[in-house]
Amino acid sequence: MSSIVRHIRQSLSLKLSLLILLMAVPIFGVTLEFLFRQSRQQVREEAVKHATSTLNTASMRVMRYLNTIEDATNTNAWIVRENFHPDTLLYFSRLVVLLNGNVAGCSITAAPDVFPQYGRYFSAYSVREPIQLTYGDTLKVDSITTVREAPYEYFEKSWYKNAVELGRPCWVDPFDDLNEGTLSATGLIASYCYPLYDDGGGLLGVMATDLSLKKLSELIVTEKPYPDSYFFMLGQDGHYYVHPDSTRLVDKTIFAQVSADAHPDIVALGHEMTTGGRGSMTVTVGGRPCLVCYQPLPGTNWSLALVCPQEGIFMNYQRLNFFLLPFLLVGLALILLLIRHIVARFVRPLKSLSRQCQRIADGRFNEPFPRTWRTDTVGRLQNSFATMQQSIDRHVGDIQRLNADALRRNEELQEARQLAINGIHQKTRFMQNMTHQIRTPLNIIMGFAHVLRDQFDEMPSEVTKISEMMNHNAMLLKRMVLMLYDSSDTGVSEERSSGRSDVVSCNELARECIAVTCKRFPRLPVAFHTDLPDRLTIRTNRVYLERTLLELFYNAAKFSDRELVSLRLTKTDSSVCFIFEDKGPGIDEAYQSMMYIPFSKTDDLSEGLGLGLPLSKRHALTLGGDLTLDSNYQGGCRFILELPLS
Repeated sequence: MSSIVRHIRQSLSLKLSLLILLMAVPIFGVTLEFLFRQSRQQVREEAVKHATSTLNTASMRVMRYLNTIEDATNTNAWIVRENFHPDTLLYFSRLVVLLNGNVAGCSITAAPDVFPQYGRYFSAYSVREPIQLTYGDTLKVDSITTVREAPYEYFEKSWYKNAVELGRPCWVDPFDDLNEGTLSATGLIASYCYPLYDDGGGLLGVMATDLSLKKLSELIVTEKPYPDSYFFMLGQDGHYYVHPDSTRLVDKTIFAQVSADAHPDIVALGHEMTTGGRGSMTVTVGGRPCLVCYQPLPGTNWSLALVCPQEGIFMNYQRLNFFLLPFLLVGLALILLLIRHIVARFVRPLKSLSRQCQRIADGRFNEPFPRTWRTDTVGRLQNSFATMQQSIDRHVGDIQRLNADALRRNEELQEARQLAINGIHQKTRFMQNMTHQIRTPLNIIMGFAHVLRDQFDEMPSEVTKISEMMNHNAMLLKRMVLMLYDSSDTGVSEERSSGRSDVVSCNELARECIAVTCKRFPRLPVAFHTDLPDRLTIRTNRVYLERTLLELFYNAAKFSDRELVSLRLTKTDSSVCFIFEDKGPGIDEAYQSMMYIPFSKTDDLSEGLGLGLPLSKRHALTLGGDLTLDSNYQGGCRFILELPLS
């Protein structure tokens, strides 16, 4: 299996063939599915037409059978009415049965007390009884028996009562006549009842002509349009009068066999038939889907239906599917072979291109690429590859020469880079050494300036001013030296190595920095507000934090025009905020994007090195916090130093 998959992956023609087949199969399948559905629909429509035609034929046959009964009754009714006497009633009853082979029996019953000599009841009844005579061969003949029935309450029977109530001839639903009177018909019978009236409109009696449902059933079951198809007939209340299953006759209704929830289709069919509907529907009968065509019988309350199981209807259709499936598979296999042959023929030049490309991939750029006379897409592709190979060969030579030049220049740049690194290291060492050498004499000068100012109270004012000026400028020089030292790489590395291990009281350190600022700027008012308790401490690097606070104080004092400078301490759930505000001109918006870049100044002639804010920003980040400018603040400048609580 793996070898087959590998072969498919490596064969372009086979993959293209399979791809084309995969694209064709859904279209082919959808088309076949559509054709099959259309064919199935047409088969069903033809089945409906065929079943309806058969049902019409059977219905016409039944109606002819019923019409013979009606004609026999209607023809003799006026004679019976004109000769309504006890003896003639027996004669006419027998005559109707004798002259009409479809009549199973004939009853002529008198109205109450029409013949007083016979009492309240008088009924003449003739019944046809088939018998077999055996004399050599078996011969079936009919025997007709005519009697005056014994008195019984026939006035409440449907064949008498319905005709009297309607006042016109009518068919009554089939019934079992067994043990009704002296003489009974065998099996189920249906009666055509004709009320008899005298010239004055008085009721004489009822003439009821019977037909045998058994014979009626034999008459209609001869037509079978499909295997297992059958007829059944329902009465007005849903009782079965004709059905292959004799156990359902008369006593069973179509509604009693099923429930509305489990078989709503059968219940719907029953309602359609009992209400005189006509049409067809699909109904599940005995677990099998069936096509049922139904229509009422004119002149009666009965409805005739033809049941055709769908497996019989679609038998030939399903058989056709079994033939089409192998044909379809063989056809797809032939299509695949044909597509494979056509695709392989067109793809064959690509294999040559693949080998040539592999040579180029192996580094053999100078091998000539063959050209072709073909003008199709593959031919143009091959000629384009030949042109590409020549261009690649030419450009590879150029690239090799450029690589040699780039390698030589890289070596020169590497040497220059090493010289620059050495120069930076020498510069850093020189700066650190210089700052170290300057700090010692500066400390001495500042010490003597303090001595002159503090120990000689009665010095002239000029000497005092000179002493203060010496002290101020010495402090400026010391600040710049510290900033230069702090900006050097080695100095930063040494300071950062100390970590954040100092426990510092925020209020205490703020007051110390304010005292230092007031010494530097004696005439500068400094306001201090804190929302923090004095016991609140944070773990940080005291040197970094002190330098940052002093630098922010110095920056605010420098640009505040000697006006008020304020510091406010607040905290959030996770941080402490040092907020510095001054009343100076603020920072121009154009300079805000570069104020944290080392050695950047708004004015090259102004005092300072341009390291105050960049170093403060770097210290804040080193301490785990941040330094930001509040751009929404008006009337000066506001910086916010935010440090973590823990």
